[in-house]
Amino acid sequence: MVSLVPDPPSGEWHAPGTGASARLEALSAGLEAVLDGLGDLSLTGLSDDQVAGLVQHLTAATGRLTHALARTVADADRRALHHQSGHRSTAAWYADATRVTLREARRLLKFGLELGYDANAPVATALAAGQIRADQAAVILRSVNALPDTIDNATKAQARDRLLTDAADFDADGLRRLGKGILDVVAPEVGESHEQKVLAKEAAAAAQGASLTMYDDGHGRTHGTFTIPAHQGAMLRQAIHAIANPKRHDHDDLKDPTTGDWRSVPERHGHAFGELIERYPTDQLPETGGVNAQVVVTMNLDTLLSGIGTATLDNGDRIDAGTARRLACEAGIIPAVLGGPSEVLDLGRSRRFHSKAQRIALGIRDRGCTARGCTIPPSGCHAHHDRQWARDHGHTNLHDCRLYCPHHHRRAHDPTYQTVIHADNTVTFHRRR
Repeated sequence: MVSLVPDPPSGEWHAPGTGASARLEALSAGLEAVLDGLGDLSLTGLSDDQVAGLVQHLTAATGRLTHALARTVADADRRALHHQSGHRSTAAWYADATRVTLREARRLLKFGLELGYDANAPVATALAAGQIRADQAAVILRSVNALPDTIDNATKAQARDRLLTDAADFDADGLRRLGKGILDVVAPEVGESHEQKVLAKEAAAAAQGASLTMYDDGHGRTHGTFTIPAHQGAMLRQAIHAIANPKRHDHDDLKDPTTGDWRSVPERHGHAFGELIERYPTDQLPETGGVNAQVVVTMNLDTLLSGIGTATLDNGDRIDAGTARRLACEAGIIPAVLGGPSEVLDLGRSRRFHSKAQRIALGIRDRGCTARGCTIPPSGCHAHHDRQWARDHGHTNLHDCRLYCPHHHRRAHDPTYQTVIHADNTVTFHRRR
């Protein structure tokens, strides 16, 4: 076993086989022997009780090893070992030496340094003894550190000890929830107001930090990540669980059609998420660009009837005809069938503002803002009369209208710019001299 920790400096040096060096060699050899034995252990010969007991022992041992590793890395930081190899920090040295990620190296170093503080000694002792898990220890440290500075050290110690006691009955998630209200237990006179402030601060940070990113991989799939407040996450989780409930599906839905195996929970949740999106009532969504948030699927009549061919979404992506026919039956999907009957789209002078049907037709035709180089989609555009309705007797029909994003719509009405409509229906603007 290779140790990351060298022998003590020259003033405390021990010859190999003596003192601390001898003990380290014995411990390393013993640890290697134990790990080798566990790796070679045949589990098939063990009883159920023995397997259950081994799980308990190994889980406790994992926490104890994490403690030993964290305190050793923290000691390497105190010795500034990274200076010997020219690394920028202990975390960089540790990551390079062991091939763990720099993120994990920083986390472990911080954990080891915190365990070394006198106030955290009971937490370190419990972890070293296998009484708590590493994630439980980390939660206890964070919970105590999060207490306001106005709380005295004695009260903080009471909070720490109470959480250590609770660790016998709660996992890290349970301890995290208890930690937010720990002052209600050890200092009830300030606990309720503090928890309220903590929760309000978390809610504000969660709302401010909400984000969603999505991208298409070019192979028919969209990937993404999101961050939302916890209460919204709980609502989404409940909706997904309700849709994915096996009672709503027959055996064929719950099995992979290729392998016949039961679908995994993440796979069933993925299907439920897609169903939630497809079936969400669009009349409950706010209008954008004059229409509800709806997807337009364009296909010719033959494709609709035969199910053979392809169709086009309003963002330009193409899908197979079978999917298009299914989507045509769903809420929030508008099938634009070329060659079939449609609503009246040319309204002449009978009205000034475009109908929803016209907005949809403009989105199909223009694919977004018609200004050259602009990528704003139809949902972010305004419908514009090429001949102004009020001044130039323009008509509210498709022939005289186009889509502009708000920026280019202002340009179109700015007399300091000249508008040039090209043969491909795109537009450029030029400042008048």
